[in-house]
Amino acid sequence: MTITVTEAGKRFNRDWIFRKISLQLLAPKHYAITGHNGSGKSTLIQCMAGSMLLSEGKIHCTWQAQAIDPEKLHRYVSLAAPYLELIEEMTAMEFLEYHSRFKPFKSGYNASNMLDSIGLSKSANKQIRYFSSGMKQRIKLAQAFYSDTPILLLDEPCTNLDQQGIELYKELIANLTQDRLVIIGSNDPIEYESCEETIRMGV
Repeated sequence: MTITVTEAGKRFNRDWIFRKISLQLLAPKHYAITGHNGSGKSTLIQCMAGSMLLSEGKIHCTWQAQAIDPEKLHRYVSLAAPYLELIEEMTAMEFLEYHSRFKPFKSGYNASNMLDSIGLSKSANKQIRYFSSGMKQRIKLAQAFYSDTPILLLDEPCTNLDQQGIELYKELIANLTQDRLVIIGSNDPIEYESCEETIRMGV
């Protein structure tokens, strides 16, 4: 898996968030995207995920030497971020089973054993609206890490997690990122300690 970013720029109204970004990101490496608030970390990650369009330049993805159709990019990408919404009327079990209809989970995993692995088996049939912010973040991490995708995008992945949750995150990184392209947007070294390269925005 390769993501090639060429002369990429994004602006909102007249304000440029970033410009002239060129990168080549290769699996199975881990990359950190760091930078001051407002430097465009989250915006670049959303553009890589295909959920936001660039204002200039392009992002090109290839899988097994074949170009990925932008309309099908979602099949190859998992994203966990604080700004992503969960369907709070669903229970945790219902949400993960619903998610699996769009992105199958890695072999051997289902909603039940995933909830057990993230410490939420006792809350499997509770509506997500009654979850704490930390419990919601665990669900977001689960749907990203356990999806069978070659690209894993993580934006401030330890948001709202307690120490136990941070240790869970480290376990997920260690056990579920083999052969994947992992890109982590963060200024917290704990979140990106697995990364071999750091890309600094706003310099």
